[in-house]
Amino acid sequence: MMGTAHRRRVWAMGLARAFVTGFLLLIVLLPIYWMVAASLKSNQEITQDATLYPHSPSFDNYRHLFSEREFGAYMMNSLAVTAASVLLSLVVGSLAAYAIARFHLRFRMERVVGLSLLTLRIVPPVVILIPVYLLMLSLNLLNTWLGLIITYTALNITFCVWMMESFFREIPVDLEEAAMVDGDSRLTAFRRITLPLAAPGMAATAIFAVIVTFNEFLFALVLTATPAAMTMPRGTATLIGRIDTDWASMSAAGVVGALPIVVFALLVQRHLVRGLTMGAVK
Repeated sequence: MMGTAHRRRVWAMGLARAFVTGFLLLIVLLPIYWMVAASLKSNQEITQDATLYPHSPSFDNYRHLFSEREFGAYMMNSLAVTAASVLLSLVVGSLAAYAIARFHLRFRMERVVGLSLLTLRIVPPVVILIPVYLLMLSLNLLNTWLGLIITYTALNITFCVWMMESFFREIPVDLEEAAMVDGDSRLTAFRRITLPLAAPGMAATAIFAVIVTFNEFLFALVLTATPAAMTMPRGTATLIGRIDTDWASMSAAGVVGALPIVVFALLVQRHLVRGLTMGAVK
C-alpha cells in the first residue's frame, strides 16, 4: 500500500514537473515561432488577416531585405564591428583584470579601481551619449567602423575587467611563480600559464560581450547614418516608416539577425557552462 502511494506521488511530481517545463518552454518559444511565422507572411496577412500560421509561406521578405534594403551591408558591419571591439576588449580587459587580481597597491587601491570600473558599467548609456557623439564628431569618426569600434570597446572593457578579475583570482599564484622560477617573465607566465587556465572564463565573457555589442542600438543610432556603417539593429530600424511599418520585413530581419548569435552560442555553449561554473566547486 505504501509502495503504491509512493509511486503515485512520484508520478504526480513528474507530471507537475513536465507541465511546468512545458509551460516555460511555451513562453520562451512562442515569440520565436511568431517571429519566424510572420517572416513568411505578407503584411496583409499580418495586419489584417491575423492568421496563426502562414497560409501561403514565402521567402519574398528575405529576398526583399538583401536586394532592396542593403541588409547584407548591415550584417557585415555588425559582424566586423562586434568581432573587432570584443577582441580588443578581451585583450585590454584581461591585462587590466590580471593586474587588479595579482598586484596590491597602497590603501587597497586595486579594489577602488575595480569598483570604479563597475560603477562606470552601471551608468546608463544615455548619460554619456552626447559626450561620445561630440568626441566622435571632433575626431571625424562619425559614420565609420572605427568610431563604433572605439565606443563599443570602451563600453565592453569595464565588463571584461569585472568578469575576468574573478576568474584570475581563482587561479593559484603558485603556478605563475613556479614558471617564473624556471625563467619565464611575468608576461610570459601570464600568457603560457594563466590565460589557458582562464580560457573558459574568457569564453563566457566573450559570449556576453558579443551579445551586448551585436544587439546595441542606441550608439549605433546616433553615430551612424548610412549603410556604409549602420549595424544590423540600426538598419532594421529603417523599416519603420512615418506612415506604415514593414512588419513582414522586420520579422525576417529579426530571424536573420538572430542567426549569428544562435550559431555562436551553440558553438561555444560548452565553454559557457565551464566558464560560469569555474570556481563554483572548490
